[in-house]
Amino acid sequence: MADIVLPGESVNAKHPNLKLGPGLLQLPGGPLISTKAGTLRHNSNRSKWYVESNSRRYVPAAQEAVIGVVVGKNGAEGFRVDIGGPHNANLDALAFEGATKRNRPNLKVGSLLYARVSLSHKDMEPELECFDAQTRKSEGYGELKGGFVISCSLKTCRQLLDPNHFLIPLLGSKFPLDAAVGLNGRVWVKSKEPKHVIAAVRCMERVDPEGENLDGKSVNEFLDTLDI
Repeated sequence: MADIVLPGESVNAKHPNLKLGPGLLQLPGGPLISTKAGTLRHNSNRSKWYVESNSRRYVPAAQEAVIGVVVGKNGAEGFRVDIGGPHNANLDALAFEGATKRNRPNLKVGSLLYARVSLSHKDMEPELECFDAQTRKSEGYGELKGGFVISCSLKTCRQLLDPNHFLIPLLGSKFPLDAAVGLNGRVWVKSKEPKHVIAAVRCMERVDPEGENLDGKSVNEFLDTLDI
């Protein structure tokens, strides 16, 4: 049974390569505590721990995938990106697969990005990268062209990133669909047919715990009522 934690509670999380996600803080020389109320979660090998709550306020955490919007440039060195957190994030112009000083991405204000948080600290602005930390390949990160972005609760986004969650495979069985899920409460969907994009968005709204919280059977029945 999942543990419910409150702000300031001590958390017994141990692993040789322990990584802390949102809602957890390691005090200098002290215990590991929760910083918000919610459900204590961890990944399959118990190396990454976080507190899950049904919130729309995103607090950046290292290694998390996010969907951002370019809101400005840092001269010729990089970009300022809105990821829905307390502060805009910085993205170096060389933080892309194969990028060099002569070959940099030409992003404009308003461009959508699928990126990874490479650095996050409470006293610093977060930093982003558009490649996988281990392979140094894009692995799906980079500019998102076309499509539509929907805002969801953070809990919904975490559920959609679970390989066992039903929604995205179910939608993919109904019509061709590209999707990217950011842990900052944003989901990007793209399809050749506008009606397919609309159907996907409506389904995501209905599985959101803040909405109707539909299960797989109910979503499948709802899709059968649509002209897709």
